Amino acid sequence: MKLALKLLLVIVTPLWLASCGTLPQPFLGKPGPEGAILSIPPPPILIVPPPHDALLGKSGPTRYAGDIAAALVKRGVPSVAGPASTADWQLRIKATQEGPSVIPAFAIIGPNQQVYGQTRGSPTPYAAWAKGDPATLDANAQQASEPLARLLASINARIQQSNPASLENRPAHVMLSGVHGAPGDGDHSLALDFGRSMAPLGVIFVTTRSEADFIVTGKVTVTPQGPAKELVELDWVVRDRTGRFIGKVSQLHLLKPTDMEPYWGDVAAAAAEQAALGVQQVVQNATLKPMHAASREKAAPPN
Repeated sequence: MKLALKLLLVIVTPLWLASCGTLPQPFLGKPGPEGAILSIPPPPILIVPPPHDALLGKSGPTRYAGDIAAALVKRGVPSVAGPASTADWQLRIKATQEGPSVIPAFAIIGPNQQVYGQTRGSPTPYAAWAKGDPATLDANAQQASEPLARLLASINARIQQSNPASLENRPAHVMLSGVHGAPGDGDHSLALDFGRSMAPLGVIFVTTRSEADFIVTGKVTVTPQGPAKELVELDWVVRDRTGRFIGKVSQLHLLKPTDMEPYWGDVAAAAAEQAALGVQQVVQNATLKPMHAASREKAAPPN
């Protein structure tokens, strides 16, 4: 077996960096969680317009919208403070005075302008709220972010489960459009082994674009690193059927030229298996659901 390989990179997601420790051996049948880098764009963004009907005076609405958006981001909900269009998922905020306190009220509005869920925040002293006291508004936003994140997750699940055409209710269809740039027989071997590796991972591997939910393109770049050593980068770019970028799996390995020419052999099989696991993770993240049997479509609200 031509398996004299060395893993140089670890897995990265937008939320955490895997710790080092013992490095995995991806081309020896031990991919481990650090087997590839995943470069994944954020899911749909929740817009938080400044709440001008929340008893906050002149500058308070912009500050509070920013505090809410920042608090939600900390809880894994991509959010931006600013004006919303009718095509956006948005958080509408109002507030009412009850005695000496103000209680904010939140509504999740979908692109169809339907109210998908509502919740209330914690009572806050009216004087500090109306004055727009920064510490008061930030503390209220931090408290509100937890129930809001739970509400968004519940809405997301409810919408997808009610849609029979959604990927929530069927396996994702994945197509490989090709692999390019590999020396030897790598383009052919990597493509063949990638298809074989995807089959057991809870997706349906298809061969035509009309059938595919996600389309993968493989690119191999080889850079000489001295006598009898080459740095090999394998990039697997995932797009949806409209061409929208979904994510990328990158593998970086130090190989000998004889590992790849004239035949990749077991190296291709092991590399493709690692890549398939990474692509599965990209699809799973893009569909916002653990992919034990199915996935979600992109119309889901932020979660």
